[in-house]
Amino acid sequence: MKEFEVEITETLQRTVVIRAGSRAEAEVLAEEMWNNEEFVLGAEDFVGAEFSAVSEKEITPKCRKRKDEMER
Repeated sequence: MKEFEVEITETLQRTVVIRAGSRAEAEVLAEEMWNNEEFVLGAEDFVGAEFSAVSEKEITPKCRKRKDEMER
């Protein structure tokens, strides 16, 4: 048997309307507003999830002590 660490990445997405002089300015303004918590994404903004195993290791059975070792 093996043991795996699996990363779960959830993606949240929302479209907002920003008035700006250019696309780049709109992106900067949106990021600033998000940093200032004017946009807080939640469960209603969920659009998907990805699952990726990032490590694995073999699980070795635990050794049982012999009866005579336990009596010592």
